[in-house]
Amino acid sequence: MKTAKVVLAGLVMMVSSAAFSQERPMHEVYSMMVFNFVKYVQWPATDNSKEFVIGVVGNTDIYNTLNAWYGGKAKGTKTYVIKKFNNAAEVTDCQVVFIDKSKSNEFEAVNNKVKGKGTLVVTDRSGLGSKGSCINFKTVDEKLRFELNQQAIEASNLKVAGALTSMAILI
Repeated sequence: MKTAKVVLAGLVMMVSSAAFSQERPMHEVYSMMVFNFVKYVQWPATDNSKEFVIGVVGNTDIYNTLNAWYGGKAKGTKTYVIKKFNNAAEVTDCQVVFIDKSKSNEFEAVNNKVKGKGTLVVTDRSGLGSKGSCINFKTVDEKLRFELNQQAIEASNLKVAGALTSMAILI
């Protein structure tokens, strides 16, 4: 577990500094972060599907990056499938859904649609963490950080590793 904390701490520091030094485009930083969150979340064991679906609402660059880097790759006995949604009405069952700040007005509709279904909701707009997003990106002192809403995690029937919790801004 100590190794996991060190790896996560290194990842967060690398991503935070890379995000603002312009070494990597922001859509790549967000894609890496979303993918790495998956490693520290436990989903309900009742899901027997062969796909692990990451949905993206509103950001084509993040969708394209996630799909190019992770689409079709194995996650245990499942395969990563990356889906693009233009709005809340299109959202189907996902294990993760990322709502870009350009579509933050869709947050409540998406969140209500996936509530209690074992979906990690990740957002990128100030205030959405306290409104029920599981994880919300936030800039603090010119560094990319993330908020973690433990109540939203529990309401989604998910469990988060202590390593992720220790790196988060808790809500």
